[in-house]
Amino acid sequence: MGLFSLTQELAIDLGTANTLIMHNGKVVVDEPSIVAVNIKTGSLMAIGHKARLMDGKTNPNIRTIRPLKDGVIADFEATELMLRGFIKKVNAARGMFAPSLKMMICIPSGSTNVEIRAVRDSAQHAGGREIYLVFEPMAAALGAGLDVEAPEGNLIIDIGGGTSEIACISLGGIVCSESINVAGDVFTADIQNYIRQQHGVKIGERTAEEIKCAIGAAVPELDNEPDDYIFTGSNMLTSQPQTVTLTYSEIAYALDKSLVKLDNALMKVLEEMPPELYSDVVKNGVYLAGGGALIKGLDKRLTKKSGLPVHIAEDPLRAIARGTGIALKNIGNFSFLMGGDK
Repeated sequence: MGLFSLTQELAIDLGTANTLIMHNGKVVVDEPSIVAVNIKTGSLMAIGHKARLMDGKTNPNIRTIRPLKDGVIADFEATELMLRGFIKKVNAARGMFAPSLKMMICIPSGSTNVEIRAVRDSAQHAGGREIYLVFEPMAAALGAGLDVEAPEGNLIIDIGGGTSEIACISLGGIVCSESINVAGDVFTADIQNYIRQQHGVKIGERTAEEIKCAIGAAVPELDNEPDDYIFTGSNMLTSQPQTVTLTYSEIAYALDKSLVKLDNALMKVLEEMPPELYSDVVKNGVYLAGGGALIKGLDKRLTKKSGLPVHIAEDPLRAIARGTGIALKNIGNFSFLMGGDK
């Protein structure tokens, strides 16, 4: 009966690549953050998976839009359309919006006041009546099972689609953090550029994304080697079909330049960390969350760089959404939450 209550509580991970919505502790929406609109009428044609299938295959009358860029809203109207559509999916059984929506939305820790206001406004226009915000590293730490209120240092790395957030958390606050625009989208672009330069083959974003998920690696040598990835693309010189076989070692080379920036951001946070908290992190280790945590060997690479044990959170893709849901259920217990405006 949760969907039919007077006040409906939704925990939303509004991500650059994917949007997840949790209701009553369960993920009810897990779809790509993309919409397809009719250019002539401005009407919504598809959202999520259906819009993703249209991406790169549209005619001049249809446009696919990714409303978020680098973790923040780039297209206000498209974000509102997307949120409304996803919320409608949650309430499909009822066929209408719940009378009152209470939302908890996670945002990047480096968000400006303008960006925070944009998220809040989009949520309000999508039907939200009571809106709370939580920073992504805090949500990731909660989703990884860490006690963020304890007088103890916890280091979390959240690698999403648009940004990577590295934060040291203690006593319910972020002590020091670093947010960089090196994440899933950049890794996908790196793979596209590598294949164009080294193999002379043109590939789309979707194919590069599939390659990243299948054989994306952070180190050139893995204990469990994935099978080579074979695909056919268009030769840039002849425009004839060309079959390419990729190894995970090639992808590790393609991603190395971007991963170096992630290494440096981690070391910068470690340099800024107070000594007492540093000793806690040495004992507890570093936790990886977000889709980027699934890059093979990334934990091994970061351990070698920092000398610290690196753990991958359980189900890292959903860790942020899970943590946002925990924050929503404990609004009165956490002092780090923002909002509640009606």
